[in-house]
Amino acid sequence: MRSVDLRRLRYLCAVVEERHLTRAAERLGVRASSLSQQIIALERELDVTLFTRTPAGMTPTAAALTLLPHARRLLDAADLAVRAVRDTADRPLRIGVTPGAPPAVLPALHAAETVELLDLQAARQLERVRGGGLDAGLIALPEAVDGLRTAVVSDAALGVLVADTHPLAGCDEVEWADLTGRDLLLYDRDLAPGYHDALLGACAARGWRPTVRSGPSRRSLFVAELRHGGDAVALRPRWDRSEGLHWAALRSAPRVRHALVWSPAHDQADRLATLARKL
Repeated sequence: MRSVDLRRLRYLCAVVEERHLTRAAERLGVRASSLSQQIIALERELDVTLFTRTPAGMTPTAAALTLLPHARRLLDAADLAVRAVRDTADRPLRIGVTPGAPPAVLPALHAAETVELLDLQAARQLERVRGGGLDAGLIALPEAVDGLRTAVVSDAALGVLVADTHPLAGCDEVEWADLTGRDLLLYDRDLAPGYHDALLGACAARGWRPTVRSGPSRRSLFVAELRHGGDAVALRPRWDRSEGLHWAALRSAPRVRHALVWSPAHDQADRLATLARKL
């Protein structure tokens, strides 16, 4: 069999992770039609069906899930090969950021260092930081960061984010009892399992065990779904307020901490520690 185009493998990973062609195309910066054509071409090349296409999105088949870890290893190896030929003293730092990263931290990253930012979910960031495909990651804690250096760069209280037509939109402060019976719009667990479980644990400790509705990972799509989500609420920091949404403080609210994470064995570990202090 001919060698597989690495670009198509990258596209495969994005579609598996997003479970949606349009969201994957937005993340990759390509047209959805072009992405669809490349996935079809990969299916023909491998002579397998990789996705079941439905009006709700793209469901990976067993073949796609079997190919996924191999594709990720190949992509990480390619990233490492590129890194090996760069000038380690002057090259940009490759840093992953989650879609919900604090907006104030991103310009601070650019101001403090020459960086290349990659939009990646927390679980994927940690995998690539450990494998050498990323210099560092910017994630929401807690996550499984064993063996990595962590430096908290943002600590914010969560509040209740709702559509401005929601019954709670007139409140400046919300009690936990006000959330009874309402659904929680939350990212898929596999994108950031540690934070997902910690947030639901904090809700349960305060007497709220909501039905969780899975929301898209991209901030713009998440906001759009919340605006049209009926009685659903999201627990987000104040900075996620935007047109069409209302944010209310939540009494005894849990907090979200974002941290820069990197390997202590990284050849630029001192540089990353300095960056973390600046942030």
